[in-house]
Amino acid sequence: MNTTNPDGSPHRRPRGFAAAATTNTNPRVSSSRKEREKEKERTKLRERHRRAITSRILAGLRQYGNFPLPARADINDVLAALARNAGWTVHADGSTFRHSTSCSKLAVYPGRSVEIASPASLDRIDSHDCLETDQLIQEEHNVDHGLNFTETAYVPVYIVLGTGLINKFCQLMDRDAVRKELRLLKSLHVDGVFVDCWWGIVESSGPQQYCWSGYRELFNIILEFELKLQVGIAFHEYVGNDSGGIPIPLPQWVLDIGNENKDIFFTDREGRRNTECLSWGIDKERVLKGRTGAEVYYDVMRSFRTEFDDMFIEGLITSVEIGLGPSGELKYPSFPEKMGWIYPGIGEFQCYDKYMQQNLHKTSNQCGYTLWARGPENAGNYNSQPHETGFFCEQGDYDSYYGRFFLNWYTRFLITHADTILSLATLVFEEIQIVVKIPSVYWWYKSASHAAELTAGYYNPGNRDGYSALFEVLKKYSVTVKFICSGVHLSSDGNEALADPEGLTWQVLNSAWDNGLTLAGQNALLYNDKEAFMRLTETAKPVNDPDHRHFAFFTFQPSPERTICFSELDCFIGCMHGNVDISSNPCWFC
Repeated sequence: MNTTNPDGSPHRRPRGFAAAATTNTNPRVSSSRKEREKEKERTKLRERHRRAITSRILAGLRQYGNFPLPARADINDVLAALARNAGWTVHADGSTFRHSTSCSKLAVYPGRSVEIASPASLDRIDSHDCLETDQLIQEEHNVDHGLNFTETAYVPVYIVLGTGLINKFCQLMDRDAVRKELRLLKSLHVDGVFVDCWWGIVESSGPQQYCWSGYRELFNIILEFELKLQVGIAFHEYVGNDSGGIPIPLPQWVLDIGNENKDIFFTDREGRRNTECLSWGIDKERVLKGRTGAEVYYDVMRSFRTEFDDMFIEGLITSVEIGLGPSGELKYPSFPEKMGWIYPGIGEFQCYDKYMQQNLHKTSNQCGYTLWARGPENAGNYNSQPHETGFFCEQGDYDSYYGRFFLNWYTRFLITHADTILSLATLVFEEIQIVVKIPSVYWWYKSASHAAELTAGYYNPGNRDGYSALFEVLKKYSVTVKFICSGVHLSSDGNEALADPEGLTWQVLNSAWDNGLTLAGQNALLYNDKEAFMRLTETAKPVNDPDHRHFAFFTFQPSPERTICFSELDCFIGCMHGNVDISSNPCWFC
């Protein structure tokens, strides 16, 4: 074999592109390589499909069976949990056995047993003979729970006071009405009340000109009734019905800046600006009279802490909720009704202001994907459904290389915002309990993409856990996670939105608990029926949880019209406090 060139120099083996050009001359080799690449892609698709199915199995077991499965459970954990539930003994090394084999029936649900079927008989099972899931759940509730909450965990209850109590000049409007409502709440044995302090009222006169006089007077009246107080620092606008028909916008000096620089607000693909709250893209941009968005929030929090230092010392203020987005919830404003959104629309991505776009360009360049510095072009509009879009449909672009890059960046921006603001809040409210509100975006939860969650900033498709990464950050600051509980139950029959409020609730709760976080709850809407209140109570302190975990407190939000059926509320508070047996005391109706 000749190892030298004609000129006598040693022969060198070609490398890199030269080697590729040399070795790829054989068409059979090239074809074989392409086939291997295709097989790798098919394997990846099968693996993603497998993980999606596993995720749904885990969600179902947690939701319908309250199985104590870890956040990153695998198939071994599932098999072990099912075996233990069926009466088998499963050791840590996988050894599985039964102490007695004489029984031919396994008790699966209370009052019902299922015979063990042979493999041959499985083909003869008629699907019409199987019990519907909803029926099984209802039977389990009726037999096991019995609507009896006596001797269960004590969950404190706070009532949200009306927003219209304080006018735009930070003055308390009707002292007699406040005392009357507090007197009624006191008679119901509530633990305390929740009050929002609005940025648009407090700093309305100008930058760093704060006024807390109305809130000071309100807090003093609350102190007279010896009620505890939770406070929310609301950095968003308010357009609800319980403020006397008068909206509470952001401070006027901020809106004036927005008239000159519209990019301080969240922006959708069509360029429409949302003035509900400031874009997270300016958290570190000095565009607010020389201050960044984060510095403005910090100054408000510091002013509040200084103003009410005496009440913190006396223990009147038990916790402070930090508003991190629209409605005070940590989410993008992807479902704005003023833009025409109607449930169950998937919403739109809110990342088209110039500051977020600059960050997207920077991130894509750092990753070496310059062409990916853009938002999805086929994600539909506010009221689209997943199957109507190329991005959110089954096997859509949300699961492509570009889709995964964009969604990772989008959710990371949300997590970074929370990290930035909470790092400042912990400096201000040292040793004070800080609360963060997490939304319940449950529509399209049963679809593969979870489209509504994606536009809201939670990268939680069927094959991925979209909450653990956030909860790991929140754990750094020892915050309490307040989850918005829908209190509704939707059957699968005729559910066009593929909604699953219970499935989402149990995923979020288990993920938070697995990350060692303290949980609290708040109702999204008031539903004046017994079953809705029952579901809220059972969510606050799950009966079948083997670790006996429960909410630290529950914040009750009355209807916007402030119409409260006090007998219902009294019964609900009694259940939360663990001293009411509804089955023997049907007090839930006016």
